[in-house]
Amino acid sequence: MVGEAGTEKKPGKKSVSSEKKKNKTITLKLPGFFSGKKADKQPKKVKKPVPISPLLQEEEDISRGIREPDEMALPLTEETEHEEKKGGKVTRIKIAPIVEKPDRGVEENRKELSKMLGTEKESRDLNYSKKFLRKFSLSRKADIEEYSFEKHGSLVDPELPPGYEYSREYWAEEGKALVYIALNVKTRLKEYLLFEPALTPFEYELLERLHEDLRDVLILTDEELGIDRKYLLFSKVTELLTYYGIHLDQRSLFKIEYYLVRNYLGWGRINALMVDPNIEDVSCDGDEIPIFLFHRKELNIKTNIKFESEALIALAITLAQRSGKHISSANPLIDATLPDGSRLQLTFGKEVTSRGTSFTIRKFREKPITPIDLMDLKTFNADMMAYFWLAIENNMSLVFIGGTASGKTTSLNAVSLFIPPLAKVISIEDTREVTLFHDNWIASITRDSVSEGGTSVDMFMLLKAAMRQRPEYILVGEVRGIEAQTLFQAMNTGHTTFSTMHAGSVDAAIHRLENEPLNVPRNMLQALNILSIQKQMQVGSDRVRRSDEVVEIAGIDPATGNIMVNTVFEYDTLTDSFRYTGRSQVLGDISTLNGWSKEVLLDELEMRKAVLNAIKTQDLRDYVNFTKVIQAYYIDRQRVVDNLDNLSRITT
Repeated sequence: MVGEAGTEKKPGKKSVSSEKKKNKTITLKLPGFFSGKKADKQPKKVKKPVPISPLLQEEEDISRGIREPDEMALPLTEETEHEEKKGGKVTRIKIAPIVEKPDRGVEENRKELSKMLGTEKESRDLNYSKKFLRKFSLSRKADIEEYSFEKHGSLVDPELPPGYEYSREYWAEEGKALVYIALNVKTRLKEYLLFEPALTPFEYELLERLHEDLRDVLILTDEELGIDRKYLLFSKVTELLTYYGIHLDQRSLFKIEYYLVRNYLGWGRINALMVDPNIEDVSCDGDEIPIFLFHRKELNIKTNIKFESEALIALAITLAQRSGKHISSANPLIDATLPDGSRLQLTFGKEVTSRGTSFTIRKFREKPITPIDLMDLKTFNADMMAYFWLAIENNMSLVFIGGTASGKTTSLNAVSLFIPPLAKVISIEDTREVTLFHDNWIASITRDSVSEGGTSVDMFMLLKAAMRQRPEYILVGEVRGIEAQTLFQAMNTGHTTFSTMHAGSVDAAIHRLENEPLNVPRNMLQALNILSIQKQMQVGSDRVRRSDEVVEIAGIDPATGNIMVNTVFEYDTLTDSFRYTGRSQVLGDISTLNGWSKEVLLDELEMRKAVLNAIKTQDLRDYVNFTKVIQAYYIDRQRVVDNLDNLSRITT
């Protein structure tokens, strides 16, 4: 690390005497050395500590067979001498080799480092810092072997704690983070036990040392811009280990690299939870309290991870900063979006939560669920998806309603993949959740005020702005305020809109819409075509999500003034299946609009079912391939029909 730069003598001018003006120097802090001092009038010889503690150096040398346990470590001495150089005095260090190596390339690198450093702790060279960092830049690329589970095996040695019964296991991160689902004998509840690579005392202290020294060398040079961050980190670590004179065995190196990547590029101790695809929500309730998860298979489950107060506060600050937000005692509550799209709710310290800092992360699926996935999960069936496809193609507006975590937004995103390829789409959300494979799409999100007196952008403002952009489809993440009025005005002016809202039934949804704070006039509700009610329910031993019913808004009863609804599909809890009631006003309107007979309408529905079933059978379920098939159907229907037996010809 470079200290404060001293005043330099300008070229061509005479030197000022040391009595009038002292020459200032640049102080460099080298890893593992103590700062040097200027020589006294009577020079002294001083011995300084070696870069790595003698205990660790001894352990490392013994493990590599360089010397016997009782052999002394190679000396590193610092000799101080007088040297008159342009009126100043300089302290010099003479470095003995830490370990003699037969590799000529490493030896040359050590000599070059010594030459560059000039063996000086105090240097008058203003470019000293840049030269030092250049030695650790990627201009000298090292051969880095990446970890492979198939080639190098597991880095984890799990041991089930006493008091637990093994249930099953899987990798959260292959070879590096292993999960045991185990039954706690005392509580009779299953728990999520995470195992990571175990470190020896030597590896642990070396890791701490690397953490400290990487702060000095993780400074990007011009030639390093744009390089993969993980490769850059590994390169710096390799250079530091060479500088220390340490050769680790491959397994130890991989373990240290895992923790460095986890802490520098990942999310620290919760990184394995963030990369585990089976986890939906991560919840921390306070200091020294185990983290709880919502697991796709195990549902709510406790983990073996907990944080002390200071570590939890540090994690909270990291989460907030990476989300582009600030959290403190003055601003102890934030809602944010993590860089990967996950939703974050965070409270700081004990300002508003008495048990300490808390957070909840609702993880974002990088690859969104498609209608095929919902069919596999039995949330909907093929008839319902064909119905939604035909309705969306013909500009029918729909709203998904349900309780928390009932799959409303997931279903909204899935059916939005039926939107025609060239239609202009605008999505409006508090936190980004909708993901489409669609070019003509504007994804807008709300924003809090960034400074005192600044302007915050809410959903109402975004919706008003969207109305001026002539969209064909408007997707609103959730309506909960005055933006509902604008949303229904958009429906009444011919814009197709999809949205979600919290409600347990059709009656509850209409009641919410007509009252504070939404206040949508009843006459405007007629513009809404379809409501899908979703619920979480128990099927056998599994907790599942199902569409309880799909209903249509049929208008207002002129006699009573009540909203009339028509149920199109309903869920049968006994058979875990859906039943079509045989009547649909939406399909009747579509038939009239297109001039179709009943037979043609049924053929259209059957053809769409055949396409969906073919996609499912051929496992083209990822959202990119799925959207390519749907868009190809819009552009050249006959081509899709001709290739139903092999739709990969269309997606490639």
